[in-house]
This record gives sequence, structure tokens and C-alpha cells, in this order.
Amino acid sequence: MELKRHIVHIDLDSFFVSVERKFNPDLIGKPVLIGGSAERGVVASCSYEARKFGIHSAMPMKQAMRLCPHAMVIRGSHGRYSEASREVTEIIHDSVPLYQKTSIDEFYIDMTGMDRYYDCYKLAGDLRQRVIRETGLPISFGMASGKTVAKMATNAAKPNGQLYIPHGKEREFMAPLSIRKIPMLGEKTCQKLYQFGIEKIGDLQKTDLRFLETAFGKHGRYIWEKANGIDESEIVPHSDRKSISTENTFHTDVADKKTLETVLVSMTEELSAKLRKENKVAGCLAIKIRYANFETHTQQEKISLTAAEHILIPGIKNLLNKVWNQHRPIRLIGVRLSQLTTGSYQINLFEDNEERIRLYQAMDKINFKFGDKTVCRAAGMAIGTRNFNPFLKD
Repeated sequence: MELKRHIVHIDLDSFFVSVERKFNPDLIGKPVLIGGSAERGVVASCSYEARKFGIHSAMPMKQAMRLCPHAMVIRGSHGRYSEASREVTEIIHDSVPLYQKTSIDEFYIDMTGMDRYYDCYKLAGDLRQRVIRETGLPISFGMASGKTVAKMATNAAKPNGQLYIPHGKEREFMAPLSIRKIPMLGEKTCQKLYQFGIEKIGDLQKTDLRFLETAFGKHGRYIWEKANGIDESEIVPHSDRKSISTENTFHTDVADKKTLETVLVSMTEELSAKLRKENKVAGCLAIKIRYANFETHTQQEKISLTAAEHILIPGIKNLLNKVWNQHRPIRLIGVRLSQLTTGSYQINLFEDNEERIRLYQAMDKINFKFGDKTVCRAAGMAIGTRNFNPFLKD
């Protein structure tokens, strides 16, 4: 007999806004925007009251303020969010045997097999109430046979609710919903489906698989399976990796500060790209220096959670300034980013403007496709995994 899967998706509602409301109850019930400056910043998070005006995350703050001029704008507090996320993670860690943290405010839990002894939906409900009771944060969850439907159930349960989609009822639940409700279905795919007259998931369920494979290639089967609630993807256990580092040993000892800075820039760039690829942000940076006589020193400092090199590189250079001694040649230099936590680059929207976010997204996309450091800062051009300029002929 095949084991029935019980997958729970948990999402903290308007997480950044909810955390801020704990510290300032005057924000409750009002349209709240969290993010960068009103001129060039973007929205990192917004309250449900603000969403009614058509505002969404990653929207330019200027546009959001035009849609809702009376919204309250808050700069955001990195420390508060990472601490609140840690509290919720600890509660989940204490309560269930297998979970996956996919972002600073989102989790998947696998309760498969527990239904032999417990009511899984009641267990999930009790866990939700414990999080609400102990953290004061609103939380929603969906429960289903796979990740996709569980996440869609959570979205249907929001705000501050819960929903169970029984086995065999997945297609029925999904059928009346817009195809846009399918997680990870991109805008271009949706537009193409619209051209075929496919607007609801029910329309997609009736579409022949061979037609979708002809129109979308290999992606066609993925679309068909998602629309039919088929998702066998596993829950990957929460990772405990706390740091990421790299170092460089010079062939001959280096006493030139500019050379050292160039190496540090390149290493920091590569590490921050890895963080973004793994959906992580760092809360501490450090450099390691080994002098010609093998004496080794480290210097570190805490920072706001980030995976952006325009924030990390100045911090690394500053640490070098603290340990720099022109009379002592250096044999080895290294960079370490630690206090890692799961969280998408979106957490950095507090400092960033729209252009910078698009730049990082474009750089990561090109480097992922063509190899690390295809696009990088000029300072780190000659160092790292790609030691040539890809735009020059060989």
C-alpha cells in the first residue's frame, strides 16, 4: 500500500510588517510599506491594507506612494526580522522531525507516516497556535499531498488561516483558480497560455499533455503536472551550515595594499554570488591574514543581513585597513561570511534601489548560464574561476 504524503506549508503573514507591528501597535490596521527611500527605493514588504491599493513587494517606492499617498513608510530593522525568524525556526525544530526552511518566513514540514498515530491536520494547527502564542506573529498554513498544492492552500488560507486539501481533492481545489496561482509559473508562460485561451487551472487540467509539450518543450510536462497537483519533490532538511569562506595563498609574499584589495574584492564577489544562489544572507564578515612568518590574524565585524557585494566589499576593505601594516608582507589572505540564515536577496531591498536589484539579478543570471565571473567588477577581473575576459577573442 502506497504511503499517503502529508506536506504542510507554513508562511508568516506579511512577516516584516507583522514584526514591526509588535514593536509599534499604532501600525495595526493601517497601510504600511517597508523598504528603501521614497525617491529611488523599492518595497520590501507591505501590509494587506496597502495591497488593496495594488501595491506589491519589489514595486518602486515612488509608484507605491502614488497608489497610496497616506501609507506609512518604515525603513526596516534587519536584526528584528532575523531574530523573529530564529524564534519561529526553533519552535518548528522542537515540534516536528523533518522540515525545510525555504526563506526567512517560509517552511515546509513533512508529516508523512505520522497519520498512523496522530491527526496531522490537528498537529499542524496546534503548531500554528504555538507560534502565534509564543511569538505574537500571524501565521498561515496549508496541508496537502505535495509541496505545490500545500503552498497554494496556504495562499488561499491567508491572512492568518489554515486549510487542508484532502488526498484526491487536489484537482477540484485548483480548478477554479487562475493559472497565476501556480507557484513558479512565470509571466511569459502565463501570457503564452492566455493566447491559447487557458486562463483557469481547470482549463489547463483539460489540456492534452502532448499539446503542452509541443508548445513548451520539456517545461510542458512540468506545467501539466503542477496543474494536476502532481508534485513528488522531497522536503530537504534544514541546513545547519553557518559560514562560507575562501582563501588565497600567494606564490610570493605581497606587500602591496592595492593587490590585496583586488584579491579581496574578487573573493567577496564570488562568495556573495554563492550566497544568493543558495538563497542565504550573512550577518558577519571576516578577513584572515597570514604574514610571511606564518603569524595569522583574523578581524571580523557584524553587519546587517545581506548577500550584496556593494555592502560587503566596503566592509572587507575596512577590515583590511585595520590590520594593514606596510612593513609586513602577506603570505595568505582569506574572506569568511558567517552567521548565515536563509533569506532571499529581497531582505536587502531596504538599502537598494530598483536599478541595483536588476543589476544583481542580471549578473547572477549571466554568471549562472556562462560560468562564474563572466560578469564581475573590473577590480576582480583577473582573479577567480575565470581568468580571462570573455568579451575578447581568444
